[in-house]
Amino acid sequence: MQPIKEKVSNAASSGKAHVDIYKAKANKKVEKAAARTEEEKEIAHQLRKANEAQAKMELHHSKAQHAADKLRAKQSHLVTQPQPHHMPLGTVAPLTGTAVPSYPLGGNPTSPAHKKHTYM
Repeated sequence: MQPIKEKVSNAASSGKAHVDIYKAKANKKVEKAAARTEEEKEIAHQLRKANEAQAKMELHHSKAQHAADKLRAKQSHLVTQPQPHHMPLGTVAPLTGTAVPSYPLGGNPTSPAHKKHTYM
């Protein structure tokens, strides 16, 4: 689910970046048309390049944020839920301090005493 969410978020961010770039180009055309000198036209061109770079930077920032969200969602179960572990037989339980038996509690299933108590 998270990879799909990340792809959708990236697509939305990419669309927003393209709109911002288009706006920068349109603003450049307006400013260039209003410019009277060559220096004003150059300033309009440089402003367009700066606005495009800012839109691309925001796109990469949002992509990084989406990847971090995906990773956080993937690793959230590692933090919130303790993983069960196997305690070898014949050891001492760390919380209670009691010994764990090294033999089965039900006895030996192949012994004659065990067989006479089975109901089949």
